[in-house]
Amino acid sequence: MDWEKIGLTCGIEIHQQIEGHKLFCNCPTIIREDAADFSVMRKLRATIGETGEVDVAAAAEMAKSKTYEYQGYTDTTCLVELDEEPPHLMNQDALFAGVQTAMLLNAKLVDEVQVMRKTVVDGSNTSGFQRTALIARNGSFQTSQGTITIPTISIEEDSCKIVERGTSKDVYNLSRLGIPLIEIGTGPDIKTPQQAKEAAAHIGMVLRSTGKAKRGLGTIRQDVNVSIAGGNRIEIKGAQDLKLIPTLVEYEAKRQMELLRVRKELGSFDVDETLYDVTHVLEKSESKVVQSCLEKKGKVKALKLPFLKGFFGREVQPGRRIGTELSDYAKVAGGVKGLFHSDELPKYGITQEEFDALKEHLGDGFCLIADEEWRVDTALKAVLERVKMLGRGVPKEVRKANDDGTTSYMRPMPGAARLYPETDALPVRIDPSHIILPELITQRIERFKEEYGLSEDLARDLCRHNYADLFESFAKRFTSVKTAFMAESMISLPKTIGKKHNLEITVSDEQWELIFDALNKG
Repeated sequence: MDWEKIGLTCGIEIHQQIEGHKLFCNCPTIIREDAADFSVMRKLRATIGETGEVDVAAAAEMAKSKTYEYQGYTDTTCLVELDEEPPHLMNQDALFAGVQTAMLLNAKLVDEVQVMRKTVVDGSNTSGFQRTALIARNGSFQTSQGTITIPTISIEEDSCKIVERGTSKDVYNLSRLGIPLIEIGTGPDIKTPQQAKEAAAHIGMVLRSTGKAKRGLGTIRQDVNVSIAGGNRIEIKGAQDLKLIPTLVEYEAKRQMELLRVRKELGSFDVDETLYDVTHVLEKSESKVVQSCLEKKGKVKALKLPFLKGFFGREVQPGRRIGTELSDYAKVAGGVKGLFHSDELPKYGITQEEFDALKEHLGDGFCLIADEEWRVDTALKAVLERVKMLGRGVPKEVRKANDDGTTSYMRPMPGAARLYPETDALPVRIDPSHIILPELITQRIERFKEEYGLSEDLARDLCRHNYADLFESFAKRFTSVKTAFMAESMISLPKTIGKKHNLEITVSDEQWELIFDALNKG
């Protein structure tokens, strides 16, 4: 695909967890999976931001009227996470790592770090806001396809870990809440999917070079912003696999292209906003969805959408269609499991006879939802708004990254109305004069190749497995042992022995020292 021709524009946001203790308390950064010691229940409301308005995304979350349960631990969570105690002083080690990162990315540090509150009422924070603070601006770095700018670098709290999502209640685990995150956002300078991956890889390398970045699945998350000419900015949340980024960018560009084609083909249209009750048409249906609805005294209601006949099934991403786009809005707004549309019926237990009866009432193009009446009404009103957006092309949205590179609707794009000052946290002055910059991993790999005669793969593996410092100290002490043998042993020996004997082998630093000391003495 000619990315320049379609006007692809992309930016990324990297969120990296930092080792140590939490950002505004001394609780450890251990994410727990075991049974909780206690739980609390909360309802959250959106707060007016500095602009005097309620953020559109926060308002959409509040409209769901959900209850949130938070599970905690007496030994690793405290009153700060529960929002029952003011924040403590900011974690200076985490801030130090953020400042190092900013300097390595050629950014200009702020004189004073001022903590702000960012309204978040989706349940992922007990307080209804996330603490965030700008630490640097106007950084940049080079890729093979040009310069990438970095308008902002911030430090912020991580959110709670989701345990279970329900239609009326979500359950969260408090152990992740408050873990320090360094957030790095690039400018809209990325022009190809591969450049997006290259940029994310470089930023990840810089963060790991500080030695403070947590490792493992879920410790770094990438959000990707994508638009094309004539489209709109879409924020894709939660890409954890670097290899998935090019696919996410490509699929989103294709989705926007298809939505623009649909807008052109549809032309102007009028929408009947009536919610038609067709419960009586399906009251004897053997569809499990309909039966479940009727058992709980629910309703089956529909929208007449004659202009969408043949469009519901139009694919916008692999395995995802216009009907899926509408269904996403219904699920998010009303907590329903999905919708039926005329392009896919008869199916899902709806017979041809029932389909014909529905067409008599609704015409050739329609969608319907079966659930509790208030959920059906809420969901269909959301579908109605999404249908209207088809006439405008690509709506601004926040979407969730799926494992296959496709995306699903999450919420409207938030605005500036979500930020306001944190009055409980003191500002922090930054003094860069005592900051010592670490060696970049890329520089260390090159140095290991030159000084110790290692292959690029071995040098990279040492850095990736956090053996670089240990290896270098051994190389200087145990001069009778070949450096390549030493490096190869540290990387491969535990795996080889473990595989041979079907064991999980972990070798401590002290054990490696004993091994190489003995070999050095002969």
